[in-house]
Amino acid sequence: MELAALAGSRDRGEADRARAVMLTVSGWTSGRIAEPYGVREDTARLWRSDFMEGRVDALKATVAPGLAPVKSEAALRVAMPLLAAPFAGRPNWTIPRLRAEIEAREGVSISRSQLSKALRKKTSAGGAPGTR
Repeated sequence: MELAALAGSRDRGEADRARAVMLTVSGWTSGRIAEPYGVREDTARLWRSDFMEGRVDALKATVAPGLAPVKSEAALRVAMPLLAAPFAGRPNWTIPRLRAEIEAREGVSISRSQLSKALRKKTSAGGAPGTR
């Protein structure tokens, strides 16, 4: 069953949505489903509605429409080489220091949370050694 396969997805959002729909089939209410997933009842209802309209494909992750993530890309262009440098003799790169360096080199101001998300996404994707 495609829904069961999606429930085992590596993408947590996809897996959560699929599992929530499976719980609906088992008789769970939206309120009961929402609590363990940390979402509102309306969100659980929306997942169920999306599934009814578009089946499993409607639960899959999609790229949000809009402009490319310019700030994140600029931040990664600066941060990744800095963080990849050998430890000996290099500064301890904290988020505030990285933000200052990114702004100095690229002229882009990026929030702490946006930089943290970009770094996590870049360093934890894939199955390479040292990643989750």
